Amino acid sequence: MPERTGYHHGDLRRALLDAAVELIAERGTAAVSLRELARRAEVSHAAPAHHFTDKAGLFTAIAVDGFRMLADSLAVAERAGEVPEPVDPDNPSGALYEMGLRYVRFALEHPGHFDVMFRSELYHADDPELAAASARAAALLETAVPGGPGGPRTPAYTLAAWSAAHGFAVLWREGVVDTSMRGDDPEKLFRQVAAVLFHGYTTTPAG
Repeated sequence: MPERTGYHHGDLRRALLDAAVELIAERGTAAVSLRELARRAEVSHAAPAHHFTDKAGLFTAIAVDGFRMLADSLAVAERAGEVPEPVDPDNPSGALYEMGLRYVRFALEHPGHFDVMFRSELYHADDPELAAASARAAALLETAVPGGPGGPRTPAYTLAAWSAAHGFAVLWREGVVDTSMRGDDPEKLFRQVAAVLFHGYTTTPAG
């Protein structure tokens, strides 16, 4: 097995970020330290600080990456025509379900990012790149809410839709969903939950 070569393995900043999200997924944000990341990446203890200054800077970079990845996934759905534009206010189910499913999928596939993105006490919330990345993700999610881009979209409905996806993802990840209904397909169960919550605005999707 070839030796890891620290600084010589290429993009050190990316390697440190990858090590950080892996550590967060394994042990939570409290386990993260710049010294531990240096140890994992086999570089000097000063190397992480050179790229991120401090732990808050590291978490800021992770959150930026997370919001960009989430937004990219939602944008792919739009380009593929999975989310109609503009959203039909009389039949928003396709947009709501697709965006919700993609949100849940992101949370389950990228736990290290997800655990940081909504913890503003961990990072520099006024960072311009972070503000832009989170605003882009939020704007894409809002396109799925009834009313269309210029229609009567209400803040309460938008919050309800976001809460459904976010809350479901957290409950599933924590393993607190009742085993009798959990099964092995979180996306299938989320469809059922979303249909119940938005009954009257959406139709239950097939499958």
